[in-house]
Amino acid sequence: MESKRQHKFARLIQKELGEIFQRDSKSLFGNVWITVTRVHVSPDLSVAKVMLSFLMTDDKAKSLQDVKDNGKAVRQALANRIRHQARIIPELVFLLDDTAEYAAKMDALISGLNIPPATAEEEE
Repeated sequence: MESKRQHKFARLIQKELGEIFQRDSKSLFGNVWITVTRVHVSPDLSVAKVMLSFLMTDDKAKSLQDVKDNGKAVRQALANRIRHQARIIPELVFLLDDTAEYAAKMDALISGLNIPPATAEEEE
């Protein structure tokens, strides 16, 4: 369970990274739309696990690798934005958030079920 301090710091990182990915890093990632879905921060605030979702790309693994390869530049941009609010700029660990794909898969499975209607005996 995250402390109030961790949660507040995670929200700050999520907000700032979202702005970095949407506005500042078009030259690094091209037309890929990157969304920061969640951020989990370690208790000592030195490591931040950043969950990313990608749109307008066919190869999400390659896009994630591009983000990891440019992680130093992203961390530097984050440092420039939060340097007056944080003592330590956390190490960023980027992970793929596949929640949307999982939800779509589950929806397809559930809608594909063939459930027969209940008989009168089963209802009583």
